[in-house]
Amino acid sequence: MTSLFTQEIRLSKRHEEIVSERLMLLQKMESKFGDLNKGKASQMQAAETAFKRNLSLLKTLYWASVEEYIPKWEQFLLGRAPYPIGVDDQKEAENIIQNEAQQ
Repeated sequence: MTSLFTQEIRLSKRHEEIVSERLMLLQKMESKFGDLNKGKASQMQAAETAFKRNLSLLKTLYWASVEEYIPKWEQFLLGRAPYPIGVDDQKEAENIIQNEAQQ
């Protein structure tokens, strides 16, 4: 009888350990799921902000300003004029253009 009682106590302790481990895992899962949702929300907000910014640019005279700068850029790209946005170092200007093209 003592053996059964001892075994029952051991099983009860093991059950408590398992329940405790399960609770910790559930908490970790909830935390990770919450982090994923926060990341998605952040991405959605960034996308919405970019969309609004792009829409705003289209509503302004963006294309008019682009057309205004075309002759300056054309001369620069043909090698006949310096970088049109006030960069002193020609190498720096080329690096800027390469970086913008890669993005």
